[in-house]
Amino acid sequence: MALLLRDELEDVDMRRVTDMCIVHDLGECFTGDIPTFQKTASDRVTEDGLLREWVSSLPAGLSAELTELFDEMEAQQTKEAKVFKALDKLEALIQHNESPLDTWSENEFELNLTYAFDTVAFSDWLTELRREILSDTRQKLANET
Repeated sequence: MALLLRDELEDVDMRRVTDMCIVHDLGECFTGDIPTFQKTASDRVTEDGLLREWVSSLPAGLSAELTELFDEMEAQQTKEAKVFKALDKLEALIQHNESPLDTWSENEFELNLTYAFDTVAFSDWLTELRREILSDTRQKLANET
């Protein structure tokens, strides 16, 4: 998503956002991709610890660069970190909209209607994207239930 949106958010360094997305996905290489709605705090600690351990084994310059990026992602202070987090959550919603309803867990019906609005609130563009995803969710629920 970051690659596809690189021309939509002009005041954001989308290359940095793309790097954040890759670093985030690297953590899932160690634990598997646990669905966002099922991931626990313990899962996050394990994933983050394994990723940091791996990053520390890299050559010093690359290790420092990835550690800085990871710290920025966790701090959620920059526009880039906020866009990364928003895209991560929006992508999960889009995946659910593309999946058959019989694969949704009970809590996902409500979450797909309410999830991530707070995360995108800093950006009008991302808020509008979230509304479009909500529209798709409502249409899916109306057509398949």
